[in-house]
Amino acid sequence: MKYPAAEILKQQIPLLDYVEGQDWKPARRIARGRLMGLCPLHADRKPSFLLDPNKNLFYCYGCGRGGDVIRFAELYHGVPFGEAIALLRRWSGMDSLLSDVIKFYQVQLHRHPEAAAYLMQRGVRQPELVEQMRIGYAPGRCLRAWLMSLGYSLCDLQQAGVVTREGLDTFAHRIVFPLDTNLYGRSIGKADPHRFLPGGKGGLYGWEKVRNCRQIVLVEGVFDWVTLWQAGFRNVTCSLGTGLNATQLHQLCDGASRAVYLAFDSDHNGSGQRASRQLAQRLGAYHIEAFPVDLPDGHDPNSFFVHSGDAQQFQALLDRARS
Repeated sequence: MKYPAAEILKQQIPLLDYVEGQDWKPARRIARGRLMGLCPLHADRKPSFLLDPNKNLFYCYGCGRGGDVIRFAELYHGVPFGEAIALLRRWSGMDSLLSDVIKFYQVQLHRHPEAAAYLMQRGVRQPELVEQMRIGYAPGRCLRAWLMSLGYSLCDLQQAGVVTREGLDTFAHRIVFPLDTNLYGRSIGKADPHRFLPGGKGGLYGWEKVRNCRQIVLVEGVFDWVTLWQAGFRNVTCSLGTGLNATQLHQLCDGASRAVYLAFDSDHNGSGQRASRQLAQRLGAYHIEAFPVDLPDGHDPNSFFVHSGDAQQFQALLDRARS
């Protein structure tokens, strides 16, 4: 079955532009204008990924997967068809909308003391870092009216996912963190704690800052990232959960020589510890050194620092993980 909206989207977005937008670089050009390069869908060691710009199609001779730009988005971001459509729509023309949403939330953060108090409670104490990360707050009102005053239609807002079918703010009563291709909202009340826009969480948070580091600390949550960054750890990145998607796994397994410290939550039920051990084995299969970090029982990196832990103590935990 063909979906008219999907067919239009495939005509609007050149596959080559989108794949290159994910940091893919062709290794060589072959007959009829086709391109070969390392496959961005698996840990490739020799060019096996064929991209045909004229047909807007790809095929990998290594992993055997292929298709159009929507199929690529599904595989690369690890999302179903509908979320891939939403992600591609944002990538193709909704960047300005998300930029305006982020600016609105940034302004609201300074107008709502409950949001500032929550950040302090979570150990976020550097105003310059809040600005750098473009952290904002969704109070749950005025977003739709303000965006429509800028010329966006209600349909635009609903397609992007920033308002619900009822026209309400999707991220109401949440601290909002902009990601590369999405937004992440953390509830400060009783609502579901975690929320993303449709389209997948994207790559590792702050990856461009650490991709050349020989040692990387991987954490679950953005508040973990913030507190480690404040403590002086400039080699930290965040997966937004223990389950890495295809994009994130590819980033860690890009052929560079590095060691990865897995500082996941030390949950009372052991789920974080199991996830870190499983990921260490998974990374090891790609010849990446990975070391699960044992935090005190019941703590994550954020709570470790909030409850009087310091950089020297955390470094000792990293050293112990490798010993």
